[in-house]
Amino acid sequence: MTRSASPARIRGALVAALVSLIWLIAPAPSASAAPAARPTPHPQLAVTGAALIDAATGRLLYGVRPNAELAIASTTKLMTALITLEHVHNLSTIFTQNDWVAAPGDSQIGLVPGERMSVHDLLEAMMLPSADDAAEDLAYNVGHHSVARFIAMMNAQARALHLTHTHYSTPIGLDTPGNYSSPLDLDLLADYDRDHYRVFRRIVDTRSAVLRAGASSLYVVNLNDLLDRYRWINGVKTGHTDDAGYVLVVSATRWGMTLIGSVLGTASEAARDDNALALLDYGFAAFHLDRAIRSHQVLARLPEQDSSRRIPVIAIRPFKRVVAKTARVHVVLRLPKQLSGPLPRHAVVGEALIYVGRHLVGRDRLIVTQAVPAVSPVSKAAHLLARPSTLLWLLLAAACALALTVRRRRRKRPVRGPVEER
Repeated sequence: MTRSASPARIRGALVAALVSLIWLIAPAPSASAAPAARPTPHPQLAVTGAALIDAATGRLLYGVRPNAELAIASTTKLMTALITLEHVHNLSTIFTQNDWVAAPGDSQIGLVPGERMSVHDLLEAMMLPSADDAAEDLAYNVGHHSVARFIAMMNAQARALHLTHTHYSTPIGLDTPGNYSSPLDLDLLADYDRDHYRVFRRIVDTRSAVLRAGASSLYVVNLNDLLDRYRWINGVKTGHTDDAGYVLVVSATRWGMTLIGSVLGTASEAARDDNALALLDYGFAAFHLDRAIRSHQVLARLPEQDSSRRIPVIAIRPFKRVVAKTARVHVVLRLPKQLSGPLPRHAVVGEALIYVGRHLVGRDRLIVTQAVPAVSPVSKAAHLLARPSTLLWLLLAAACALALTVRRRRRKRPVRGPVEER
């Protein structure tokens, strides 16, 4: 004997069938749809100050007291190098060491008064092993035999570059009153040096060098040991004093973007390196290079007036920017609905606005890739006649004219009366 199904079982079966049906007809998730990027946690840094910038724009990406005015040790030599490069155009020029003698604890290459060395080798000695005697030699000679004049030049340049939290009282970086900078200013100065002087970029990315001092040679090694450990790190300067602690300004390039970071007040060389790496790792994990507009990318195809052609439109230059991976980048085009000739090739016809979120971060002019000639009256008439709407109106006009003609003929036809019977 079979039992009839209870109402509860029937309802359960119906619900299960409905769920199965929904699952079968629901669209599968797109394989190309990536999950939304999660914010990268900020690095935990044991520093008195730190800053990370995008080298392309100088924009601050992250900082720990980025504008704090702190002792900076031998990263002072970033400005000493800049003043030297701006005033000495022939780096083969030979300078003679003045009568300054470094203290026993200072970093030096052992230059003695009267010793001769090229400006190029003095720069390498100053930037790689951080030689104080080389920095003194450069300052004395570039300052026309006056270190005080050279320091005044350093401060004038700091003002010109708008390094508002920077002041110098030494070209070397010893702990002297009035010699300070901020993490952000150090990054911006290193970025300026790298951007304006190829020789500076090459020197700070050099692991070791052989210098010529008179008739003797001297082998020196870069104190920035991260250069040997990571190929993507390419500069820039170390420093250490009792007041400053261990300091490092470091640059690195990965995935098409260059970041510059600084860590100040770390406890040791190992802590300096670890904090610098943590700062860079955060930057490359949290940000990426977004190419909102690529080179020769066709952004639109505008119809030509009274023609069936569509003219490609591109931006004058590509646009790329380092942005957070969680940010949404989009481009808004401002263009006419159609193009009216005559227009020469590369004529500006609109602009592109680039937004990160709701913030406008860039704009670029839009140009046509080919000339747009003026349209002749015959072409205009032919194009007008070829339009379906025009043909429809012509047909309607012809029908109306035909109807009027027939009606007039009917009116003009004579009216015949009844025929009489005979």
